[in-house]
Amino acid sequence: MYHDQALYKEPGGGFTPWHQDEYYWPLSTNNTVTMWMPLIDINEDMGMLTFASGSHKNGSVKNIAISDESETELNDYIKSQGYEITRAKTMNAGDATWHYGWTLHTAPGNNSSTTREVMTIIYFADGATVTNPINEHQEADRNRWLDGLQPGELAASKLNPLTL
Repeated sequence: MYHDQALYKEPGGGFTPWHQDEYYWPLSTNNTVTMWMPLIDINEDMGMLTFASGSHKNGSVKNIAISDESETELNDYIKSQGYEITRAKTMNAGDATWHYGWTLHTAPGNNSSTTREVMTIIYFADGATVTNPINEHQEADRNRWLDGLQPGELAASKLNPLTL
């Protein structure tokens, strides 16, 4: 397991730009997956996770962080590739989506009167090693989530337990 986090989007909270999670991870594997699970019942108005289906197959599109720039550039890329855009209309608390680390995804703003409460857990394949960070965000993740492990070391620390 890489790490987990709670993602709360308050009413009126803005959109999450298009991005690829694996951009942030200094790992030697593309075998990564994120579970995205609502902690309450949600609907499209609350900022439902939205995918460019099949986009993971092309790997990294661009070394770009979540930003206005990623929204524009990755949206143009998605259109040029003709990816189908998909999302659930509703999800119950405890339902989950799973997506590969290179899957392009976004989430609209929360246009409801309820805070969207979501939990994510990120997993990577056993045997992965830490790579040389290629951006400041990977360096931050190496220090925070990989407990400062050095490039070449097995990505296994007290924060990254093997789950069976």
